[in-house]
Amino acid sequence: MALLELRNVSKLYQLGGEEIRALDDVSLDIEGGEFISIIGPSGSGKSTLMHILGCLDSPTRGTIRLDGTMIHDATARQLAAIRNRKIGFVFQFFNLLPKLNVLQNVELPMLYSGVGGRERRERALTALQAVGMDNRARHRPSQLSGGQQQRAAIARALVNNPKIIFADEPTGNLDSHTGTMILSLFHQLSAAGRTIILVTHDPEIAAVTPRRIEIRDGKIAAKIDAKLAGLDRVSPAVPQA
Repeated sequence: MALLELRNVSKLYQLGGEEIRALDDVSLDIEGGEFISIIGPSGSGKSTLMHILGCLDSPTRGTIRLDGTMIHDATARQLAAIRNRKIGFVFQFFNLLPKLNVLQNVELPMLYSGVGGRERRERALTALQAVGMDNRARHRPSQLSGGQQQRAAIARALVNNPKIIFADEPTGNLDSHTGTMILSLFHQLSAAGRTIILVTHDPEIAAVTPRRIEIRDGKIAAKIDAKLAGLDRVSPAVPQA
C-alpha cells in the first residue's frame, strides 16, 4: 500500500457563475521514502494539489488515503491533527518567528502536541543536529544566512517525526550554491526514509528528484521516473556551514 493514494480527485471553485477546475480527476500514488517533485507553471494546479496532499484543504470529489487512513472527508480539526502528527512543511520564506531563537522556533510544532519542555528541547536539538545547525541554536533568525534559516526551518519540519515533508519552492529565496546544499539535504533525508514532496515551477530544481509529476490545467500531464528514463544523477554531498 502506498503512503499516499489519490483516486479521481477534483477540486472545483465557483467564480462569477463559472466553474473552475483547479484539479481535474487526479489519481496518484506516492510511496514511503520517495523524493518527488510536483512541477507546473503558475495556475497549473500544483499548489492546490500540495494543499490537498498536505491536509490543508479537502477535495470536492475523489478519495485520499494517507498512511492507511481515508481522509478525503475529514473535518478541519481532524486535518489539523493529521498535519501535526504526520506532515512537516518547509516554505520559500522560512517563516521563522524573529523574536524567538532557533531552538525556540524548532520547538513550536511540539507545543501543539503537548510535549513537555525538557523533551521539546531534546528533540529540537536532535533535529538541529540532523541539519548541522545545533551550533546556532541560540541565534535569532536575523543572525543567520538564508541557507541557515532554511536548515532551521527543515529542522522544525522534522521535529515531530513526520511521515512526509512538503517543500514549497524551498530554494526560491536562496542563491544557487545554497540552494544546491538544501536540495542535497533533502536527498539525505529521503535516503534515511523520509518522504519528500518538493513543489516548484523550476525544471532545473525538479530535475534533481528521482520522480517528477508535471501538472497542467489541473491534470497530470506527465509522470517521469528519472531511473527508468536514464536521467538519474548522483546528488552532491551536503556542504558544511
